[in-house]
Amino acid sequence: MDPQRLRELLAAVAAGQVAAEAAAVELAVAMGGGVDAATLDRARADRTGVPEVVLGEWKTAEQIAAIVRSLAGAGKGALATRVSPEKAEHVLATVAGASYDPVARLIVVPATTPPPPVGRIAIVCAGTSDLPVAEEAAQTAAFLGAEVVRLVDVGVAGLHRLLARIDVIRGADAAVIIAGMEGALPSVVAGLVDVPLFAVPTSVGYGVGAGGLVALAAMLSSCAPGVAVVNIDNGFGAAVAAVRAARMARRAR
Repeated sequence: MDPQRLRELLAAVAAGQVAAEAAAVELAVAMGGGVDAATLDRARADRTGVPEVVLGEWKTAEQIAAIVRSLAGAGKGALATRVSPEKAEHVLATVAGASYDPVARLIVVPATTPPPPVGRIAIVCAGTSDLPVAEEAAQTAAFLGAEVVRLVDVGVAGLHRLLARIDVIRGADAAVIIAGMEGALPSVVAGLVDVPLFAVPTSVGYGVGAGGLVALAAMLSSCAPGVAVVNIDNGFGAAVAAVRAARMARRAR
């Protein structure tokens, strides 16, 4: 554990702000166990440019809180994805500085010092129903240092909406294109812009959409070359890929 965080934790216990049991859990996590053998990868940002992020969907509220608190302890902030409102309530009550977005299902603890800028990323979604995935991508990218521009509800059912804002995407260093239904939007965008493009199929759609499988197959089968595709509803993964591409574009300039 970072020495500064250890001093803060001990002071908080002494002041009655943190229960001894909660402190013990955080210390166990920092030493490599104690929360279902969670071992924090504090060097991940140095190796990959992206810090460890907590996947909250299958963790308990106590586990999420302990891991987020420990990750954020060094002042570098923390991010947890797929957190339900019920779990978030506990985390917000026990982790200083944490905030929650119920649409994106993200818990964010801002870093003391903002991360280095990585460039501009356009987050483009076909419909309002895609917003949970789009916001997961947008807020992940922002947490990692990107300047984010959002284009919402510009799907192919009203193509004029996309064409009216296509220059916004052309001005980005990378783009995340999100669509459910038949998943056509990434193919259309890829035929109009020259930026790294990461497509996200969503589970939005009627029965034959098969929970996003139709959109996934369509994106993988795109006739427009250069469309990279992530898994269904994986806004987080697409944001990480886009951040890396935008960072490289910024370095090249």
